[in-house]
Amino acid sequence: MPFRKTFSPTPDEVAAACHKPLHPLAEEGIRLFNQGNYFVAHESLEEAWHQEPDPDRRLYQGILQAGIAYLHARNGNARGVFSMYERCLVWLWPWPDQCRTINVGQLKSDLQRLVDEVKRLNSDHLAHLDQSLFTKIKRVE
Repeated sequence: MPFRKTFSPTPDEVAAACHKPLHPLAEEGIRLFNQGNYFVAHESLEEAWHQEPDPDRRLYQGILQAGIAYLHARNGNARGVFSMYERCLVWLWPWPDQCRTINVGQLKSDLQRLVDEVKRLNSDHLAHLDQSLFTKIKRVE
């Protein structure tokens, strides 16, 4: 059964959440994500997620699931990529392009490129996945 949760914060909730600083554990999770340590990044981001209120926590949830999509891609698991991407559609897409010093728009775009390439290659050819698709989370001032 596909993942079908919804996440619909109000514009005011999103604006308020985006002006807060990143949780220190989220900072660590992003650092690990950018090193390609997606599983360990997941652990740090999950802990930050548990310590934040709604809707703030959902940004971290989306980032950690993007990392797991990258991990599945690296491991040749197309089905896992698509599953995590579906979750990312729920948790990341409501956020604006820039939030809490994170270039969310770039992350969404990078994730979409990864998914498109996984679809194109099909699961049998993921060993040929272009490594440049494993991008870093960009930061903004």
